[in-house]
Amino acid sequence: MFVKKSRGPRTAVLPDGTILSLADLPDPGMRWVASRKAVVVAAVKHGLLSRSEVIERYDLSEEEFASWVHAIERHGRDALKITQLQKFKQL
Repeated sequence: MFVKKSRGPRTAVLPDGTILSLADLPDPGMRWVASRKAVVVAAVKHGLLSRSEVIERYDLSEEEFASWVHAIERHGRDALKITQLQKFKQL
């Protein structure tokens, strides 16, 4: 088995004790759902990827990624759900 070298850490331990690895990140081009957005935000927060790497890898705008981070910090993971968007925008 060939393990690709990476510049940073390969895993991070999240506050709830789960381990997040580079393999847990969604593939580029996948449909965005709340759980995938949350994984990407957690990867940046815990140092698996830099903000610029995520923006380039997933072809996101700075504003879009910043809105994900802000939504999670302010209202939690549920704020990333499209069905809940209007509810959290009013707050």
